[in-house]
Amino acid sequence: MAESKAFFLATPIYYVNDAPHIGHAYTTTAADVATRWRRQRGEDVWFLTGVDEHGTKVQRAAEAGGVTPQEWVDRLVADAWLPVLETIDAANDDFIRTTEPRHRERVQRFWEVVRENGYVYSAPYEGPYCVGCEEFKLSGDLVDGTGEFEGEKVCPVHGRPAEQLQETNWFFKLSAFGDRLIEYYEANPDAIQPRSAYNEVMSFIRQGLVDISMSRSSVSWGIPLSWDAEQVTYVWFDALLNYATAVGYGAEPGSADAELFDRVWPPDVNLVGKDILRFHAVYWPAMLMAADLAPPRKVFAHGWLLVGGEKMSKSKLTGIAPEQIIDTFGSDAFRYYFLRAIQFGQDGSFSWEDMHARYTAELANGLGNLASRGTAMVVRYRDGALPAGHDLTGAEQQIVDALARAVEVADPAIGELDFSTGIVAVKEFIDLVNLYVTEQEPWVLAKDEAQATRLDVVLNTIIESLRAVAVLYNPVMPKAMSALWEQIGGQAQLGPLAEQRIANVATWGQLAPGTAVTKGAALFPRIEVDE
Repeated sequence: MAESKAFFLATPIYYVNDAPHIGHAYTTTAADVATRWRRQRGEDVWFLTGVDEHGTKVQRAAEAGGVTPQEWVDRLVADAWLPVLETIDAANDDFIRTTEPRHRERVQRFWEVVRENGYVYSAPYEGPYCVGCEEFKLSGDLVDGTGEFEGEKVCPVHGRPAEQLQETNWFFKLSAFGDRLIEYYEANPDAIQPRSAYNEVMSFIRQGLVDISMSRSSVSWGIPLSWDAEQVTYVWFDALLNYATAVGYGAEPGSADAELFDRVWPPDVNLVGKDILRFHAVYWPAMLMAADLAPPRKVFAHGWLLVGGEKMSKSKLTGIAPEQIIDTFGSDAFRYYFLRAIQFGQDGSFSWEDMHARYTAELANGLGNLASRGTAMVVRYRDGALPAGHDLTGAEQQIVDALARAVEVADPAIGELDFSTGIVAVKEFIDLVNLYVTEQEPWVLAKDEAQATRLDVVLNTIIESLRAVAVLYNPVMPKAMSALWEQIGGQAQLGPLAEQRIANVATWGQLAPGTAVTKGAALFPRIEVDE
């Protein structure tokens, strides 16, 4: 392993059968904030996302649309999946498609290794398969149907009967890894989070694991097995491998890809929705163990986004496209709202009313108003030159101490994916600075020449506070914080915002007296929404 391992975080690989909704964007935003934060710690980071393009659903959708599966996925990726990364301002290092040659070749190599290690065998399969989940179901996974499906067993996720399959496939010896998985998770209890997810996985493993088909003979749209051209790799056992193939598994020794694999493996965080936890916390680490690779250090299963009390879903028409929200509120507010309003790891409800209320109170009236007032007063009272901030009183010391406390809370919280705690710590600091401005009344001080030095201190304190906020909120709201950084002279005085370090942010007095401060456009313009 490389001497200095990079922090490697991967989103789930999104299924490309339709356009993305805000549930997908929520996961990618969380991944982006987590990795931007670590970059501002000065860490080496690798952030991977991508799309899963194989399987029955894609094959059938393409046939219904009168095009080839490749044409179908090419159009979806170009028109929907890549644009959404730009829409939400994701700064990912790579984007993997499972139709890429690098993925195809390395998947085939991986399963050759697992077969050589004795964990793959041929056998007939008969049982239920949910095309919506692209998952072989156990009989206990199905529930009683209602309405038109009353009297039948249906998938609990999609509410439709599973299809009965009868195929001769290649099987993965999942049953061989139950004890090893239990031993690994008991030794590393933080490897599955939150705790409820850990308990769910351990319960499932302890019930006993059964071997699962790792190939399909009735599907043509997939990656053929290198030793059996009549079979394609089961879509999940193809898709999960993206986390390894994208970072160089199976690459030529000594190549740049091989060096990348050495630098980043294993994943530090596999970020997933809770509905695909079993694949990532049971099948995925067992596959890696079968190939003599280290399992992920952490699988974090976040909750669902709910609309009207139901999980966001394309099939149930409750999916909301990210641009529907971003066109109204902007990408920064989108990123802020979903990570601030919802405890990451739990389900959370979205409503336009709640988003508008938080946007108005916390961004427009809170941070936006502080930035607008602070920069305007330096321009008005000191001709745009930041005054010196000597002779701090108890009021200023409170601000300095509060900033240190905010960093002490926010840094470990966001490092552990507790975004709302970290964001609220910074918000409470902003609230305190707003209260400070109200109490110090710089507009009153400006009328008294005898209070000139006192006014200097107050104005300096406001702008220094904004400097710290710009750094701390940059991973969350990069566009607005870049604008704020320019307004307070940070770029000219201290250099690029992304290069400011979290560890140094609480050091007071970084902006030198005389720094040029300008009043720019409102960071968060007020928004009227139709009632």
